[in-house]
Amino acid sequence: MNRLPLAMFATLALLAATLLFIGSPLLPAWLLWALAVMALVLAAHELLGRPVPFLRWSFLRMALGMRTLLKDWQVGDGREEEAARYVLARAPRGDLDAAIGAIDEYAYRHKYLINVGDRKALILEQAIDRVRPQRVLELGAYVGYSALRIARILPDGGHLYSVEFSPANAEIARRIVAHAGVAERVTIVTGQLGDDGKTIARLQADHGFAAGNLDLVFIDHAKEAYVPDLERILAAGWLHEGSVVVADNVGFPGAPEYRAYMEAAEGKRWQTRVHETQVEYQSVIKDVVLESTLLEG
Repeated sequence: MNRLPLAMFATLALLAATLLFIGSPLLPAWLLWALAVMALVLAAHELLGRPVPFLRWSFLRMALGMRTLLKDWQVGDGREEEAARYVLARAPRGDLDAAIGAIDEYAYRHKYLINVGDRKALILEQAIDRVRPQRVLELGAYVGYSALRIARILPDGGHLYSVEFSPANAEIARRIVAHAGVAERVTIVTGQLGDDGKTIARLQADHGFAAGNLDLVFIDHAKEAYVPDLERILAAGWLHEGSVVVADNVGFPGAPEYRAYMEAAEGKRWQTRVHETQVEYQSVIKDVVLESTLLEG
């Protein structure tokens, strides 16, 4: 937990309780009660490791730097590189679970990260466990957290190809993946599917993507690219009947076009399971993860 906000909320609760006891000529009792209860609730959230996101400076800093985030897919305060150094310092080399735990610890206790997070990663892992994929495509590596979670569940012979737009993020993800000891199961590809076919051509020529050999896709990048990139994958013919697409952040920050796309195709080309969940590393903001199975190739 972050001790600074915990101490701040506890102090606020104590101050409000003291003023209630001695009486305050400036603040009415109802307001003091409200302050005391709110402060206690926030302190409890900190103690339970579920901090309220909009009261964390790192979350507010991310919001203030949204223009940079949407352009470079880094917040702009160096937290992605800092997270990588944290993993390398805290997790023993070759210990995959420790690397995953170090990223979660950094995101909870230090600075907020925009990866899939520990709760939603369980949905992703369960999908992989059911599908038992040999070939997985991820759109949006960020710092490599979801790549670690996918690699942990991949069956023997399975491989993840993670496409990351930001060269800086791609390099961070490669370092973390290598440190965790799963580089033989994960390939980080710098690029994007919407670059006039260049990255798609590389996936086919260099990494063996071919008709019907892609078993699972995890989408967690620019929300406006969810539908266009899925259509590019379909046009390439990589998916087969039974292939699964898992899409994060459909509820928040939201991918309404993608949700409408899947709703329109329900029972026709796709069958979708809706997972009601929460945004990563907090328990206040709700989110939705869609898990869609291709009914016909």
